Amino acid sequence: MRTSIATVSLSGPLTEKLGAAARAGFDGVEIFENDLLAAPIGPEEIRARAADLGLAIDLYQPLRDVEAVPEDVFARNLRRAEHKFRLMRRLGADTVLVCSSVSPLAPDDDALTADQLRRLAELAAEHGVKVAYEALAWGRRVNTYDHAWRIVEAADHPALGVCLDSFHILAKGSDPKGIEDIPGGKIFFLQLADAPPMAMDVLQWSRHYRCFPGQGGLDVAGLVRHVLRAGYEGPLSLEVFNDVFRQADAGRTAVDAQRSLRLLQEAVGTDAPPPPVVPAGIAFAELVTPDTEPLTALLGALGFTRTARHRGKPVELWQQGEARVLLNTAPAEGREGRGPELAAVGLESPDPSGAARRAEAMLAPVLPRRRAPGDAPLDAVAAPDGTELFFVATDTTGTEGWLADFTPLGPGGTADGGAGIRRVDHLALTQPWHRFDEAALFHRGVLGLRPQESVDVADPYGLLRSRAVTSPDGGVRIVLSVGPAPSDDRTAHAQHIALATDDLVATARRIRAAGGRLLAVPANYHEDLAARFDLTPDELETYRELGILYDRDAHGAFLHCYTETVGRVFFEVVQRAAYRGYGAANAPVRLAAQHAGRLIG
Repeated sequence: MRTSIATVSLSGPLTEKLGAAARAGFDGVEIFENDLLAAPIGPEEIRARAADLGLAIDLYQPLRDVEAVPEDVFARNLRRAEHKFRLMRRLGADTVLVCSSVSPLAPDDDALTADQLRRLAELAAEHGVKVAYEALAWGRRVNTYDHAWRIVEAADHPALGVCLDSFHILAKGSDPKGIEDIPGGKIFFLQLADAPPMAMDVLQWSRHYRCFPGQGGLDVAGLVRHVLRAGYEGPLSLEVFNDVFRQADAGRTAVDAQRSLRLLQEAVGTDAPPPPVVPAGIAFAELVTPDTEPLTALLGALGFTRTARHRGKPVELWQQGEARVLLNTAPAEGREGRGPELAAVGLESPDPSGAARRAEAMLAPVLPRRRAPGDAPLDAVAAPDGTELFFVATDTTGTEGWLADFTPLGPGGTADGGAGIRRVDHLALTQPWHRFDEAALFHRGVLGLRPQESVDVADPYGLLRSRAVTSPDGGVRIVLSVGPAPSDDRTAHAQHIALATDDLVATARRIRAAGGRLLAVPANYHEDLAARFDLTPDELETYRELGILYDRDAHGAFLHCYTETVGRVFFEVVQRAAYRGYGAANAPVRLAAQHAGRLIG
């Protein structure tokens, strides 16, 4: 299907918005009146600019408070509307959005509303324009789509139809099934937006918190299915009012928007991109660091062994069990002067080529690779936070795949050696504040991971928001988070790698015996733990001594502790017994302890 986006959804001047929409692959735009009024070029030049970019102007919007008014006011409204109709012909738009009245003076008179809309449509038809009538969720008298349709049906004019907006319908709690009773030809336009569940005034919810389909909690796909069954053949158009999007780069936002529509079309069956290839595990985590000494000391204390070196790059492989960490000392563009940080992740894939095809179809930025002769051909894309994601199939014999690029230095660690660490349990990646929703949609659409519920955690300097994305079997878990901007002395929002062990107490003792330092947890926490859970005095004393935190859900228990932070990276060691979460209840204590910087060991 054709795709369109309202210019109000993007930041910047109108000409930049048009360019961003075109580069992202949209077929058309809705021109928001304020964008046109503020443009330094006239309607004819805007029309030509859009045509040069391959964009149709699908809708001009909005005309407000036109109908359900006294006759003398309606006469003035017709003169105002006629001016807009002439403007639209210059602009090359043939459909105008008319919102239901929000005036407190609007009478509860459907017959009057239908009569005035019919006369408006008669005038529009004289100028080759169609009128799409939309029920605002906060409309004074008309605030549901079925009410708007009854009025349009009563007006009975070929130039008058309805505009359906997913936010207004779903936020109002209306049943979208009734859309199927509207003839497809009378659905003149479809506007789409999602939104997170919020208990607030619907107008404020609409103006500030809309998001792209798949980023919120509304069943946008279900609504679209009803619209398609009704016979609608127009574009899928996004109209999103969002404070974050209006401040973010228009190009990135437009790509995020187009990705949401591709996923939506896949969900409703109007498009069939390459299917997602869900990763099976974490093959490696790559840390970039100008100085390996602090990290090698920490990895050594964690029980990792340096097992191999890349044949042509300054990259070392450290391993313990199935947990692999790469240390890369090559200068990284854009990372100069920064301490160690997590720069890349190897995703174990049953079909790396298929995963790359899916990523490209979902507009993931494909990263060019500079390969030496004989290097493994690895496909990689950039996640919204800049982390490089590699699609790999690990061949433990080292004869092919990414491990073939490394020269072994000696026998690797085993699951029974080191400190008892077996594999990577999950990764926690800090997102730029304006990319959080984009990141969740990216990981779902590109990688096929399932987003979990968003969680807000209290930090000493504000709120930290996190959302996990996981594979169905839990083989890949990634926690996306965003919070207060960190300063030099705030390490709580660094990225971290969580490592799985079967016996956290034994592992923590081995780490401390090897010189590793663990995060000290306040004694108040363990006193409260005694009240929350039925733990023995010996367990509580052991957890206090080693800085171990504890949680339990309906499925099992969770023990975890944290290392010191090096640069922008720290490690978490976890023991998971059927537990499905990430210790969110303990996060405020961990964050406060990291700000305090107390360590034990």
